[in-house]
Parts: sequence; C-alpha cells; structure tokens
Amino acid sequence: MRPVHTFSVVPSLPPAIESLRTVAYNLRWCWSHESVELFRRLDSDLWEATGHNPVLLLGTVEQAKLEEAARDDAFLAHLRRIESNLATYLIGDSTWFRRTYTKSGDAPLIAYFSAEFGLTECLSIFAGGLGILAGDHLKSASDLGVPLIGVGLLYQQGYFRQYLSQSGWQQESYVDNDFHNLPVSLAYHSDGSPVTIEVNLAGQPVHAQVWTVQVGRVSLYLLDTNIPINARADDRNITNQLYGGDREMRIRQEILLGIGGYRALQAIGLEPTVYHMNEGHAAFLALEHILHLMSTRHLSLPEARELAAASLVFTTHTPVEAGHDYFQPELMNRYFGDTARQLGLSQTDFLNLGRKQADGEFCTAVLALRLASRANGVSKLHGEVSRTMWQSLWPGVPVEEIPIGHVTNGVHYRSWISAEFNQLYDRYLGPAWREEPANSEVWSRVQAIPAEELWRTHDRRRERLVAWTRRRVRDQRMRRGVLHRRRSTTLIPSPSDSPAALRPTSAPH
Repeated sequence: MRPVHTFSVVPSLPPAIESLRTVAYNLRWCWSHESVELFRRLDSDLWEATGHNPVLLLGTVEQAKLEEAARDDAFLAHLRRIESNLATYLIGDSTWFRRTYTKSGDAPLIAYFSAEFGLTECLSIFAGGLGILAGDHLKSASDLGVPLIGVGLLYQQGYFRQYLSQSGWQQESYVDNDFHNLPVSLAYHSDGSPVTIEVNLAGQPVHAQVWTVQVGRVSLYLLDTNIPINARADDRNITNQLYGGDREMRIRQEILLGIGGYRALQAIGLEPTVYHMNEGHAAFLALEHILHLMSTRHLSLPEARELAAASLVFTTHTPVEAGHDYFQPELMNRYFGDTARQLGLSQTDFLNLGRKQADGEFCTAVLALRLASRANGVSKLHGEVSRTMWQSLWPGVPVEEIPIGHVTNGVHYRSWISAEFNQLYDRYLGPAWREEPANSEVWSRVQAIPAEELWRTHDRRRERLVAWTRRRVRDQRMRRGVLHRRRSTTLIPSPSDSPAALRPTSAPH
C-alpha cells in the first residue's frame, strides 16, 4: 500500500491583500459590520454558502477574484480601513479597564472555563444560551479591555443541527468541523512544538492538543483529543460531540475541560489570578488547583483549599437540580481514586465534597459551591431560587444569607445590533456608544433621533427579516423535494429585496 500524505492547503493571497488573513483569524470581524461587508465584496454568494466563514471563503474563492480585488482601489481602501481599525483596537490604550483600574501591565489574569462558547455561527462549539452567554462574555471583555482568557473544548461535530423531514418531523444532523478551514490555530511553544497536555482517565493516559481562537483582544484556548497519539477511539471521541454520549463520556469531557484546561494554561505559561467556572462542567479544575498548590507550595489540604477558594468563582445557570450533572460513586471512584489519595482523603470524604447527602450521587455544582469563595446566579430571581435550592449545603444558615449572589445576564450588544441601527447610532450618538455602553449621557442623545428616521430603519430591518425567512422556507422546501410553485398568495419572494417584492403577490401595489 502506498503511504498516505497529509497536506495543508492555504489560500494564495496576492501581497496587496495578504492582511485579509489577519482579519479573518481574529473574530472581531463578527461584530464589525464593515469587516463583514469586506468579505461579502469578494463573493457575496460564497459568503452565504460558507456559513459566514471568512477562512473557508478565502480558501475556496476563485483566484481570479482575489487577483481582481488586489487591483481594486476601492477594495484596497476598504481593507486598509479595517486593517488600521483592528490594529488600533488591539493596542487598547484607552479601554474601560485600563482607564478605570490600572495603567500598568500587572493586571490580574482571569481564566473563564466553559463547556461551550457561542461566538459565531461558523464555529459550531455551542448549543444554546450558556454558550451564547460565554461567547458574549469574551467579546465584552475584549471591548472593555478586561484581562481575560477562555478555556473550552474544540468539538469535532459540535452540537447537532435541526431540520424538518419530508413528513414534517424535526430531525438532527451532525456536521464535522474542519478545523483547518475555521478561524482557529494550533498553539505552539516558543521552540515551535505544538502545545499538548495529558490527563489520566481511569488509569489511561489521554492526550490533547491545544488550539487558539483570537476573539478581539481575548484568547480562547480549546482542547482537542482527536489526535493520532490517542490510539483508542474512545479517547479520540472525547471531543467528538458537545453533550454527546453517556454519563461516562460526560465525566471524561469534564475532566478534560477542568483538569486538562488547567494544565493547558500551565503548559502555555499562563498563571491566572482567578478561575471562573461557568456552570458545573468545569468544576474539576478546583481539585487540580488545590493539588497544584499542595505540591508547589508544600501546603496541607486545609491550607491549599483555603488559598484556592480565594481564586475560584462559580456561576450557576440551571434553576432545577435535575439540570445539573450527577455521577454515581462507582464512576467517581474509578476516575478519581488517585486524586482522593493525593488529597489524603478517604473515598467517602472525597465523595462528600460533591454530595448533598451522605448516600447521594456526586454533583459537580455542589463541588463548585463548596470550593469556590464566590458563587452567583444569572439574575436577581435566579439568585433567590439558587439560594433556596442549595440551602442544605449551609445547614442552619437563613436562606437570605446563603452565599450565592447574582449578576444579571447581559449581552454583547454590538454582536446583536443590525448594520442599519449601527449607522443610525453613529450619526446621532457618535462613536462613544460603541465604547461606553453604560454612559447614560451618550444614550440620552437618542431623543435627537427623528421618529420618522427611527421608524424607517425599523421598517428596513423588518423587510429584510421577512425576505430572509422566505428564502429559508424556499430553500428548505427544495431540500425536502417539494416542488416549487408560485401561487397568488405565495410567500416565496422574487430575487429582488425591494419592499414591493416582499409583499404577497395578492396584495395591491
């Protein structure tokens, strides 16, 4: 048999537009309308076909179009604006954090661990609200200049996509992520070797390589076990699907996220001051942190636990106990028997770290609540519900004094605002609305926006939404093999997006 050779193919960008690659690999483009329009200028149809993925776009667009863009003065001017804006943004000399807290380079580093990150649709490593919150958290930290890094898993298939069968039933499908055609890059040591880590899973060493996603000023590190050194398929499949598999697969994923993620930061040379566990999926990092302090600072377990707690923060999202991860004692003993011995704990004492009652299952949320110095819900009401739900962990303490606070969920508003409203705010509020979202003086200027202009902008957005919905319905019907027929009341638009074309054909013009 002839040997199989693996090749990495990269787009051949003309020198004049080489900086397109830099723009594509920093996800700041996904909240910059002007950057998105730059990629649309290359090939708007291909931009849609690639799922709004600029890396795949650059790798598949016709070479002739790249050469044409390199000779187009207007395109080059557009690119230079984007390139200059990104460079200025990354310097970050006047960010909110720098102005408010420090002007030195000694700011504390915060590590934000999450099982999913919803950053952009082409990077399918999220399922829903938890991931969207985590993604918006990174973007907001980038805009504000908060010294934060993210840690997660790079899933081969991510979460399933939904579609309707010909009978109208909801179905799921999984699509493989091609990492080499995504805005992700392998992390390397200074000597050029790739960053890898090893974790022990029930006596078996499992390896993972580390990828990097640049989210504006924030770096996100993602672990991937689908590498040749892992001979067993079960080990390679740990990062196959988000929330896939059984309880044992879940505990393997969470060990990789928490313990493997902690070790990845050490391998890269980063020493965070604060470790933020976004939901219980990352709770095992607290055990690794305690062991690390015991080993490096020669501390006893109580001393290391006290010191570790000061740097551990836990956010709980799920207001019902059934929504949290529980593992049977036998499974915990198989995967954490060595950890218990290293901590100097019996199996029972170790299990009690994550139990609500003596004979119960091990809950990662309980572990995080017991080991973190600060815990919060994601709204005022959720904080109240969480204090009631976990009151038994603090026997004798009044429910209002349970140490679970709240931070009301927010969004990264620049990711969710339309291009039209972005332009409207620029005209009447000035650039400060983008950089100072909490400045009430800036937002008071909305009173100066003429009501007619505000309504016209709203109307244009509504028309685009209707047109987009109709196109999606048409495409879905065609995929299901339903014949495309125009009727007097059809919802299928003509190719034009004009207001007249967006009305049902039976409506008077």
